[in-house]
Amino acid sequence: MDKKVVRNTSFWQDRPTFVTGATGLLGGWIVKHLIDLGADLVCLVRDWVPGSELVRSNDIERVKVARGDICDSALLERVLGEYEIDTVFHLAAQTIVGIANRNPVSTFRTNVGGTWSLLEACRRSSKVRTIVVASSDKAYGDQEILPYDESTPLQGRHPYDVSKSCADLIAQSYFSTYRLPVGITRCGNFYGGGDLNWNRIVPGTIRSILRGKQPIIRSDGQYVRDYFYIEDGAAAYILLAERLADKPELHGEAFNFSNETPVSVLEIVERIIRLMGSDLKPVILNEANNEIREQYLSSAKARKLLRWEPLVTLDEGLNRTISWYRDYLSNE
Repeated sequence: MDKKVVRNTSFWQDRPTFVTGATGLLGGWIVKHLIDLGADLVCLVRDWVPGSELVRSNDIERVKVARGDICDSALLERVLGEYEIDTVFHLAAQTIVGIANRNPVSTFRTNVGGTWSLLEACRRSSKVRTIVVASSDKAYGDQEILPYDESTPLQGRHPYDVSKSCADLIAQSYFSTYRLPVGITRCGNFYGGGDLNWNRIVPGTIRSILRGKQPIIRSDGQYVRDYFYIEDGAAAYILLAERLADKPELHGEAFNFSNETPVSVLEIVERIIRLMGSDLKPVILNEANNEIREQYLSSAKARKLLRWEPLVTLDEGLNRTISWYRDYLSNE
């Protein structure tokens, strides 16, 4: 990653920092950059995921690991207390829409129950000064006015969207009621190296092309989304944590992060095909359901209040992602 994306700063040197969801796509990249910045990291790991960026890169050998579930309140209180955690990144979640539709209870348990368990543990801690909670653009649900800004109501209707609406509102309530120093992120669809959920459109398409197979589009290809490069996302989270520590007036605020370049599913697949020099044609199944038709974000608030901007274009991010999967799949 270009060094300009994450600033070197003494802010993170030896700072006790807790990351939940560290084996996930976003968690792996945040951990990587926080290691480079000198943070004293503790990562919550539930399942051993050999292909995750955290494990594959051996970054897991450079952090402290707490094994357990995000809903284990006693574990969370112990970790925050014993390691005297100052800064928390709450990323642990069940993130796949299709899984949420099939298994709503486990999704609600992790995404909603896990959020209140963590925030309650933070409330009981005398050391925690900054908490960044991962919400999602899906928390807004389906809206007529686009792009969504932070004043757009949270009104998820289907299981995954509802879980993110609830987690977002819970985070807001812990600020409003207890003045917990929390900031909330609402990001577009992350993509980048390290995403091993092959039913997602970007890694699934790249893997299919590398194996000489036609890429599969579950929908009709016309669903419109933001596609947000994962290292830009990691930089945004780290910047927000810094700003929350320095500016208490930002506590309780939510921020959209997006490159503000919405594209259709078919267009993102066609871009990948072009960048990989393939002549394969996608297979369009038109089987998607319980998904929002058009959804994309305005990041004007983050640009103004955080002085944030994305530094990786869509094609550049896709090229980096393709390179990551070429390497990963060649070593399988």
